[in-house]
Amino acid sequence: MGLHGKGIETQREGSGPGDTPPRLSMMMKDWLRKHPDVRTIRVAAADLNGQARGKRVPARFAENVVANGTRFPFSVLNLDIWGEDIDDSQLVFEQGDQDGVLKPTERGFMPMPWLEAPTALLPIWMFRENGQPYEGDPRHALRAVVDRFKERGLTPVVAMELEFFLIDDSGKTLQVPPSPRSGKRRKAAETLSIRALDAFDTFFTDLYDACEAMDIPADTSTSETGLGQFEVNLMHCDDALRAADDAWLFKMLVKGLARRHGFAASFMAKPYPEYSGSGLHTHFSLIDSDGRNVFDSGGPKGTATLRSAVAGCLNAMHDSTLIFAPHQNSFERLVPGKHAPTAICWGYENRTAAIRIPAGNPGARRIEHRVAGGDVNPYLMLAAILGAALDGITQAMEPPAPITGNAYAMEDLSQLPDTWEHAIEALEQSSIVPRFLHPEIIKNLILTKRQELHYIGELTETERIELYLDTV
Repeated sequence: MGLHGKGIETQREGSGPGDTPPRLSMMMKDWLRKHPDVRTIRVAAADLNGQARGKRVPARFAENVVANGTRFPFSVLNLDIWGEDIDDSQLVFEQGDQDGVLKPTERGFMPMPWLEAPTALLPIWMFRENGQPYEGDPRHALRAVVDRFKERGLTPVVAMELEFFLIDDSGKTLQVPPSPRSGKRRKAAETLSIRALDAFDTFFTDLYDACEAMDIPADTSTSETGLGQFEVNLMHCDDALRAADDAWLFKMLVKGLARRHGFAASFMAKPYPEYSGSGLHTHFSLIDSDGRNVFDSGGPKGTATLRSAVAGCLNAMHDSTLIFAPHQNSFERLVPGKHAPTAICWGYENRTAAIRIPAGNPGARRIEHRVAGGDVNPYLMLAAILGAALDGITQAMEPPAPITGNAYAMEDLSQLPDTWEHAIEALEQSSIVPRFLHPEIIKNLILTKRQELHYIGELTETERIELYLDTV
């Protein structure tokens, strides 16, 4: 499936575009000096599947990476779910597998508490040789959308709810790990059960300590409707890039820390056929230059701007489903009556709808987008949601009437694509999504997904679960 053994080399001093701002560079160097126990660092960028791609660097060379960045091929951000080249990607043979330039993001260094040796992670993102952002980098896709909001004097405020399963995958079948406290396994789902949370108290205590160390704003955690399923909410943030960073880092942390505790954690959309799958629900509002929530009408219904944002999200939802459901397993979650939306609709305080307007204080009026599974790339997901919302606002779109009652029972509602292949085709044919995502990233994503679709058919169901369990 393509080339192997891509070279990844450190950018030499004085040769890199998009230099790190001096103040940020100094902060990162100070962090290294304050953590002399750190022996190695990992530099990592998110590819289109949300996988961390990068390298390990001895700590004594870390300041060189801060000052000068690193290099690896553009195609590395466009690998398939196995980490292989895309067979017909122009980035590989046709363009000679050219290098991009990777620079530290504004996030800087953070510890990696799931590793035994003291180690630091440095998130990076990709630029072209001339210093321009690489359009195929999912973090840059989100940045471009946020910049368009800034041009209108608006700032998205974002919060995410991430669901995941704790799984014992050591046997022939998946099951809940035995409780570290009692040694017993849960036999059924326990929605909002304190007992289920307490059974894994050691894991969750370590998780919250690690979130504190990594500056990830983890808030409440709950036991969910699936077997061994939990949800952790990340606090609202008025920096959409940081919110996506938090979600990406949180997924990495949860999976790594679970393995350290002797079991797996997975964000795959549907590990158990008989239980509801894992979602990644996104809440967002918009504040203007005066700090006012432009969705707040003073009452429960919200403003015309809110309705236009809802209309934009609904208008783009069918065509952008592949971003919210990027894998074969994703579509096992999107079935009627299993707590995941299937109809393209909205409603007030209605969890059967794809878009929900929660009740509560009008000053916190917001939109909840409920389509995405836990297996998404948070950068692409948030770029698609916010980009669609802004598209609706700029065109003053009007949504259909909000639904009341059970969306699953309403036969006249438009539906999401019912298969993975249909979702790929919908994005490929879309005239809507290119209004807020660059053609480069759309083209690369379609190529990546078509290759995954081709090769996934050669796997047994057990092999598919093994693939998605750790990767997504």
